[in-house]
Amino acid sequence: MMNTVATEHPVLDDSVLIVVDVQGRLARLMHESDAMIRAQSVLVQACRLLEVPVVWAEQLPDKLGATVDELQEPLAGLSPCAKSSFGCMGDANIRGRIEDSGRKQVLLCGIETHVCVWQTAAALLRDDYSVHLICDATSSRSVFNRDVGFRRMERAGVHMSCVEMVLFELMVDAAHPKFRDVTRLLK
Repeated sequence: MMNTVATEHPVLDDSVLIVVDVQGRLARLMHESDAMIRAQSVLVQACRLLEVPVVWAEQLPDKLGATVDELQEPLAGLSPCAKSSFGCMGDANIRGRIEDSGRKQVLLCGIETHVCVWQTAAALLRDDYSVHLICDATSSRSVFNRDVGFRRMERAGVHMSCVEMVLFELMVDAAHPKFRDVTRLLK
């Protein structure tokens, strides 16, 4: 018998994207930061094309700075949520935005894997959300810390994914009306 939880695909009308703390100089210190930020940009743009709501969090922006320039245009028109809690669910405003989306499948990306992303994922799981970690759009300063975060999340029940995988899961079929637009972003 197949484990349907292990094979779950995110679906368009039940998914929300959370972008965690991709800010200032700290974002530049992440392992493979340029590739991570490119992946985040593609993910945000594609989610917006597919009408997946985006929740955008910033950790103490007055101290850590604004979200990196490369994500400003993809996130244009949205407002970041400032937080001091490491996990996004510890902030009432962010929690409210996630709950108000009415969606139970979370696409999760950002920094740092082993701190803010992990604590966000753990709280979402406790609140019965299904969490899909977009691994190529998530990192830490060290590979070791990133990988510890990945392993911890996977053991906790987080679905491990990547940008291309999740976007094709969301579209399901090459006949999707946004297929060409999304695949253009992936090139």
